[in-house]
Amino acid sequence: MKITDAQRRARLVGRHFADASSPEDVTASVLALHATDPATVYLSVLARARSLSFEDVRAAMYDRRSLVRLMAMRRTLFVLAHDDVPVVHAAASLGVARTMRARLIKEVSTLPTEPVLDDVHSWLAEVEKETEARLRSVGSATGAELSAAVPLLKTAILPTTDKAYDVRRYVTSQVLVMMAAEGKMIRVEPRGAWTSRRHAWAPIQEWWPDGIPQVDEADARRELAHRWLEVFGPATFDDLQWWTGWNKTQTRAALAGLDTVDVDLSVGDGIMLAESSFDTEVSGVMLLPALDPTPMGWKHRHWYLGEHKAPLFDTFGNIGPTIWSDGRIVGGWAVTPAGEVATELFEDIGPQRDEVAAEAGRITDLLGGTPVVPSFPTPLEKRLRGKK
Repeated sequence: MKITDAQRRARLVGRHFADASSPEDVTASVLALHATDPATVYLSVLARARSLSFEDVRAAMYDRRSLVRLMAMRRTLFVLAHDDVPVVHAAASLGVARTMRARLIKEVSTLPTEPVLDDVHSWLAEVEKETEARLRSVGSATGAELSAAVPLLKTAILPTTDKAYDVRRYVTSQVLVMMAAEGKMIRVEPRGAWTSRRHAWAPIQEWWPDGIPQVDEADARRELAHRWLEVFGPATFDDLQWWTGWNKTQTRAALAGLDTVDVDLSVGDGIMLAESSFDTEVSGVMLLPALDPTPMGWKHRHWYLGEHKAPLFDTFGNIGPTIWSDGRIVGGWAVTPAGEVATELFEDIGPQRDEVAAEAGRITDLLGGTPVVPSFPTPLEKRLRGKK
């Protein structure tokens, strides 16, 4: 079966860009919100739910706790619906956690540390025990507060060369992120503004009294593959493997249990759920933030990105803020130091230029003068912000 790029774009708009009424609805429409930059979570929601405010998004994450921040696919931070966490945790987070644990053990076993560790496994078990106990006693704490209370978290890995990047570093962040990926603790509201990256940590029991419900990993991967195809399909095998971070064997096994059909895409062989349907009309403009889940949803992007990759991506493959028209990327934008949204169109989109200007004005008003700088600035973002 042949599926055209136009059909894929129409399906993208219908599922990713429908005007939503809540942060929970937005999250469901894209499966998971990218959360590497805290601002992305807010701006991804407010792009698709234009009647909401920053406080509505914050309340969903930290008051209702219906949205949860989790290290998952590709060792990337996401915000997920509370009920989706058990599946994603089993399908992706646990694999990430195993890799992180093995890497940490290897580093502290083979590199010089201060203090010297005679028994790495006993040391790590004690670090985890003391960290969990401290969190339970105080309710929440930042990494700095935990390391001050748990001296073992200040174990240092020492440099072995004179390279500029080879510096003394504490294990604090590695241990805390690993423990969170294993489901022992969770990131909660940051200290500071909505753009702050200084998240505090809390015991997992504050969200799930008995811990995150356990799901068989193979079953979880199958369920996640199904959910992903609902949101991002039709797509290629490579798209799914890239997005999940699985290996080929895991990806094939996840797809084997699903009712899919083979399709012919402009990028090659593809798959979609047998139950898939397609919208026939697409229209409208959307301004999405850096690392939004839509442009980061596929490995093969030409069908919606066209020839616009160079100004919009950094050297590590991270995309900046984008302007969309009818399911295609047609430009980019950035927030100036004054908190104003500056835009640049790469092609003529006719009367939709006015929609772009109106949406840029709406976001500027929402920001209220707050500058938003992505962690991974792109060439266009730098230029629009007045950088060289």
